[in-house]
Amino acid sequence: MLFISKETQQINDEIRDKELRVISADGEQLGIMSAKEAQKIADDNNLDLVKIAPQAKPPVCKIMDYSKYRYEQAKREKENRKNQKQIETKEIRLSVTIDVGDFNTKVNQAKKFLASGHKLKVSIRLKGRMMAHSDLGVENMKRFAAALEDVNVDKAPKLEGRQILMFLSPKTNK
Repeated sequence: MLFISKETQQINDEIRDKELRVISADGEQLGIMSAKEAQKIADDNNLDLVKIAPQAKPPVCKIMDYSKYRYEQAKREKENRKNQKQIETKEIRLSVTIDVGDFNTKVNQAKKFLASGHKLKVSIRLKGRMMAHSDLGVENMKRFAAALEDVNVDKAPKLEGRQILMFLSPKTNK
């Protein structure tokens, strides 16, 4: 497969080298010739002359249908983007004074997020006098992580300003 970067590619009359190694449209080596001769062969076949290896000595050019090549390349890139899996980060907020029922609800919601492959950001906002008892918030975070069985703790609970943050991700079974 050819890889031609957009910044360095030269086509047809942009190629000004004295001699080139030329490859035909079907992949056959035509040998070393001048840029004018190569351009004439490309024009006779109604194709383009594209420089594919400018760093080689002499530079390598291929005779091809450049617009068709760009179309197929764009199609491949679109297909690759479509097949990429986007990982979202979901957030769950707890509090220092969370009760058992609410805690269990948040744990069940977190299990759903993790089961669908999302990363999880768990946060606790500390207000007023809660800052003096940030250790209780850290304990809630550790209890939360323990309630979720198969989970990786990417970032342990840590006080950052007025928030306690922890990042979790689903455990991968390899």
